[in-house]
Amino acid sequence: MSSSAVETNPLAREVEVTDAELIVTLADGRKLSVPLVWFPRLLHATAEQRRQWEFLGDGEGVHWPLIDEDLSVEGLLAGRPSRSRARPSPSAAGGRTTPPGGRKAKKSGNQGRREQAGGAIARAKR
Repeated sequence: MSSSAVETNPLAREVEVTDAELIVTLADGRKLSVPLVWFPRLLHATAEQRRQWEFLGDGEGVHWPLIDEDLSVEGLLAGRPSRSRARPSPSAAGGRTTPPGGRKAKKSGNQGRREQAGGAIARAKR
């Protein structure tokens, strides 16, 4: 009896977001299909916002800069829904993206490689 080793560091290679689900294709050929209701920011995002994604690192995760959503492949494989809430769009919040009296989250000083959906690799400061 033979068995295949499961990749210990699975990486995303393709991302698709429909009106109902997030579909992530991994480098080893697996496809993950997850209900969009698990990710309120993606669920409430426009089609254009959903199309604007970047790989985190070498594909360890996916980032949507227009809605500030980050999802890890590890979390998707574990079946963990997002704990984030949908944010109101700037127009709905009177041009404000932070809650009244709230502070913007601090950005990490880490730098990471992000691959644009179109394929270009860029250094992104977080």
